[in-house]
Amino acid sequence: MGSTGTVLRELRGAQKTAKGVSLYSRYVNRPAGRVLAAGAYRIGLTPNQVTLVSAAFTFTAVASVALVRPSWGLAIAVYAGLAVGFAFDSADGQLARLTGRGGPDGEWLDHVVDCAKLILVHTAVLISFHRFAQLPGEGWLLLPLGFLFVAVLTFCAGLLREQLGKAAARPAPAGRATAPAPVSRVRAVALLPADYGVFCLVFLLYGDETAFRIGYAALAVVHALFLVAFLVKWFRELKALRAAD
Repeated sequence: MGSTGTVLRELRGAQKTAKGVSLYSRYVNRPAGRVLAAGAYRIGLTPNQVTLVSAAFTFTAVASVALVRPSWGLAIAVYAGLAVGFAFDSADGQLARLTGRGGPDGEWLDHVVDCAKLILVHTAVLISFHRFAQLPGEGWLLLPLGFLFVAVLTFCAGLLREQLGKAAARPAPAGRATAPAPVSRVRAVALLPADYGVFCLVFLLYGDETAFRIGYAALAVVHALFLVAFLVKWFRELKALRAAD
């Protein structure tokens, strides 16, 4: 087993493409996940065990939103739990690529945890609004339900786009290498509002009911707009693949 520095260098060479990745994931979450993956490798954890560690941090933070009255201390704790859970979510894939121990079971487990995370975090906000908030009107209870719909539809549609795209894509001719697509910094900045890591930041406002509600609503609107743009983009891409057959 190599030193931590050696493991980190190997992990840097085992990164996924930066295409379609926001600046937060590229410069914050992936590097943090790389450090966690190196630590997990040193102590002998498997990628699936790292996924479960991610779930433990995330679901503990989510349960706190639903069960504990909002405060500034809780806001920091919830954000930390969600952010660390997200970093471990990056670490499991990096560890799998480093060790070659990835497989369909690990990919399935990762997607199950991701889907559960999206469902539960917005459900927890709904419960918190109902139990603790002095809302201007009951209509505000529809906000987490709407955000939940947008988040799950984006996740499922994106996953289907990826899998159907892989199934329909033609293999490159033998001997011909496919050049990697250029990475756009403008696109990486534009994707920031849709990044889960940026979404986690809104919980730093959780100590102030009004500030959190406004920040959460603003993100919900932005995510809804991104969903429409993504659906149009993914449909056109899949249609183009069909036309190319």
